[in-house]
Amino acid sequence: MFQCIGFAAADAATPMAPFSFTRRDLRPRDVAIDIAFCGVCHSDLHYVRNDWGRTVYPCVPGHEIVGRVSAVGAEVSRFKAGDLAAVGCLVDSCRDCSSCRAGLEQYCNARMVTTYNGKDRETGEPTLGGYSDRIVVTEDFVLRVPEGLDLARVAPLLCAGITTYSPLRHWKVGPGRKVGIVGLGGLGHMGVKLAAAMGAEVTMITTSSEKERDAAALGAHKFLLSTDADAMAKRAEYFDFVLNTIPVSHDVAPYMALVKLDGAQVLVGALDPLKPFPGSALAYRRKTLAGSIIGGLPETQELLDFCAARGVLADCETIPMGEIEGAYARLAKGDVKYRFVIDMASLKGAAAAA
Repeated sequence: MFQCIGFAAADAATPMAPFSFTRRDLRPRDVAIDIAFCGVCHSDLHYVRNDWGRTVYPCVPGHEIVGRVSAVGAEVSRFKAGDLAAVGCLVDSCRDCSSCRAGLEQYCNARMVTTYNGKDRETGEPTLGGYSDRIVVTEDFVLRVPEGLDLARVAPLLCAGITTYSPLRHWKVGPGRKVGIVGLGGLGHMGVKLAAAMGAEVTMITTSSEKERDAAALGAHKFLLSTDADAMAKRAEYFDFVLNTIPVSHDVAPYMALVKLDGAQVLVGALDPLKPFPGSALAYRRKTLAGSIIGGLPETQELLDFCAARGVLADCETIPMGEIEGAYARLAKGDVKYRFVIDMASLKGAAAAA
């Protein structure tokens, strides 16, 4: 067994604290990774606080993981010790259903095994995530990271990046397409960067006029203030594709009005019930309202290679492990540009100081 140290939530009310635990011995197809950086996703905060009512404690969050391979199982062929590697939001799936065979493991008919708060398919034990010094994952769910990149800025690609890249690719965003990105946060900033890198005309859509300069710096060509009724009316049926990153329940109708005939609005943030809106908003102009989550292993690898080739990385603030509670407080207020990333070199010091 691999002896590990991490930070875990013991319950919904207790601050994160050091946690010693073991990871499994290497199975023949397993890869062990020493974690260098782990991104902080808003889902981490939701699970730590049990906002969705399904957290298994102790909970070690973290599913934006980048590091170097330290050991491999006897049958591993794609990795060797010393290789850069990454792990995203899932660590296994049934691998046999139609979704898995199509490389869409995130939509596994038997449910994907999430990197934390999931269940190991062989043992049934809870999975523990990347707020730790190492992780063991089957080879098929480990991704290659090109050398020479800023690894802290790579980490958020494993969730925020692929969550926005997958729908952009599926709906064929590219040159000649007009794309609106709703919300400028962890997801939205990646949506702007990726859509611009794909060659689309990108408009940042937000409630805050103060974000116009930031949006332009990220690559947005235009800016639309969603609280300005006249400006919104002028952009009616303007966009081929609207990527909506708002993370809470809201009214999608104003953004649906921006979508042109045969266009689509895709939700990647809100998991809560949406406010009702008339079906005529879809039917009379053959519009689509859809949702999307992360991506499968082939598409996530494609994302990493695309970002390496185009120089597209997340904007992040690197923090030591000991500042995670402060980061959570700021995250809850939206006070981050645009992703926190934990430097795992600080882990042992933080554990000793706790």
